[in-house]
Amino acid sequence: MGRFDDRATRPARGPRDMLRWTFDRLLGRVPKDSEPGFKPPVRANDGSAPREPGASLTWIGHATFVLRLGGKTVVVDPVWSQRLSGVLPRTVPPGVRLEDLPPIDLVLLTHNHRDHFDAPTIRRIGSGPLYLAPLGNAGMLRDAGAEKVVELDWWSSHREGELELTQVPARHWSMLLPWNRNDMLWGGFVVKGPEGTVYFAGDTARSDVFAEIGERLSPIDLAVLPIGAYAPRWFMEPQHVTPEEAGEAFEALGARILVAAHWGTFKLSDEPMSEPPRRLREWWERTGKEPERLWMLDIGETRALRDEARR
Repeated sequence: MGRFDDRATRPARGPRDMLRWTFDRLLGRVPKDSEPGFKPPVRANDGSAPREPGASLTWIGHATFVLRLGGKTVVVDPVWSQRLSGVLPRTVPPGVRLEDLPPIDLVLLTHNHRDHFDAPTIRRIGSGPLYLAPLGNAGMLRDAGAEKVVELDWWSSHREGELELTQVPARHWSMLLPWNRNDMLWGGFVVKGPEGTVYFAGDTARSDVFAEIGERLSPIDLAVLPIGAYAPRWFMEPQHVTPEEAGEAFEALGARILVAAHWGTFKLSDEPMSEPPRRLREWWERTGKEPERLWMLDIGETRALRDEARR
């Protein structure tokens, strides 16, 4: 039994499901990619943009972001390796080289899956920053080189300078190795600073918790939500939202702006790599939302959190 089995998504997926998925692929039951050579848009960034005064958000790729808020540099789910676990390659390099970033004050880890927790990257970042993670994750972070680690339960907070960082629930699960499934908690983070509030969902499936997060921690200016790794639905539904479900989560949160994440960087699932942003944009138009409230960043793009991003 895992320590947090009672909080894990249902139904759980295990070896039998992975075997079924593998056979489906071998038997050609996966839709063919209409754009097999697709690569996400990239914007050159030498690190000078994240160093500019004021609040900003930079997309490094997948779930990795650099947030400048309250005079702090915050890195979320840092993955700078060229391959996940030495196997799965990136489609494009990280949007900013790690060594080109301003000094990192805080590292936020949402959960221990390999596309969010990358031990080689933690070793490169080193012991300087303060690491915040859900309960049970301190040991693996320290093994990778972190020294200052604060573990948080759902709805608990930590204050660092002008920032208040709150760990919030997610409909997901955890596993670093086959024998420690759900031994470590998972979740998202809400970061409140003088320039605004940013929610990083991490990985999550459809859930009523988005409305609760919005009620408890509003106003939320930016909601960084995953939009990829959702196919096949029979496998992914309990753990990852579709682009349309990300849009519904955004509505439930009552956030001002949706920032798309978790797509285009690693080929983790069966949907075409180009599909998530197209589906989200189509949903956005169907629901009549203002185009400026959807941030579909290029990898490497830094966008300032100016007044138009705030209530």
